Amino acid sequence: MNLLLSFVAVFVIAFLSWAIAAGTTASSVLTMYVPYIVFAVFLGGFVYRIVKWAKAPVPFRIPTTCGQQKGLPWIKNNPVENPAGPWGVIGRMAEEIFLFRSLFRNTDVKMIDGRPVYGSAKWLWFFGLMFHGSLLVVALRHLRFFTEPILPCVNFLAGLDGFFEIGAPALYLSDAALLAGLTYLFLRRVVLPQMRYISLLTDYFALLLIAGIAVTGLLMRHFFPVDLLSVKSTVIGWVTFTPVVPEQAGVLLYMHLGFVFVLMAWLPWSKLMHLGGIFMSPTRNLINNNRSQRHINPWNAPVKVHTYEEYEDEFCDKMKAVGLPVEKE
Repeated sequence: MNLLLSFVAVFVIAFLSWAIAAGTTASSVLTMYVPYIVFAVFLGGFVYRIVKWAKAPVPFRIPTTCGQQKGLPWIKNNPVENPAGPWGVIGRMAEEIFLFRSLFRNTDVKMIDGRPVYGSAKWLWFFGLMFHGSLLVVALRHLRFFTEPILPCVNFLAGLDGFFEIGAPALYLSDAALLAGLTYLFLRRVVLPQMRYISLLTDYFALLLIAGIAVTGLLMRHFFPVDLLSVKSTVIGWVTFTPVVPEQAGVLLYMHLGFVFVLMAWLPWSKLMHLGGIFMSPTRNLINNNRSQRHINPWNAPVKVHTYEEYEDEFCDKMKAVGLPVEKE
């Protein structure tokens, strides 16, 4: 049911985009006013979520570790897996963000002769890294529409991405990798019973929405070309606050923009917000110095304690009477 509803939601977005493309007034609104509203929702939501997470109190050090903590000098510690200083945390976060450190440790468990047997399971790490890396490259390549002249680094990235010159126009490697990563992540949720059981509507919707963006983009590039100069003039109009309606814009362009706008407006309120949340995770961004420094919860109510010395002063005679040892005579 969740999968069906997500398909329906994506179809509704595509249908509305088609209807907007057929109307002059609606297409003008979509290309001249909606981008600013969407960007405001995206930026405001992103900042709101980050500030909300930053204000959440974390009185204790709760990093997730899998290495030896820093202790006595003769015990070799792991400064990255169990960081005791800021540089260790920076290295740990860099591995997590750029190399998907946690997913690389993914294991597969099978019951053989009544006992669990653990094996390597790197496919999720591989396709997850492929998907996120190619998505980043695609986003960076689109910077060519936002600047005039095009930044040299963007031209270099595009040339490197289309190095093999497959087809005309050339097929970008990042486009193929993005589709491969999306296909694996989608089939993983559909085929595996465990993943299908815990998958929500939003999980399917996110994958299908990104797939809609990728497919419409590929169709416009390889099968139904659009006027790139017109598209660039429209995007430059957004940046310079002089929006214009693109000339000779096809239905696919409006579908592409519709998917992108929905994704941007929905991202801060969805699981996709792990884009910024990874930096705010206390299980990853904290120094583990519990042995060298005592951390006290600042809002704990004061507790009236009764020390052993006070206890013995109060019950000394009774303790002696029953033969219990006392420290004070």
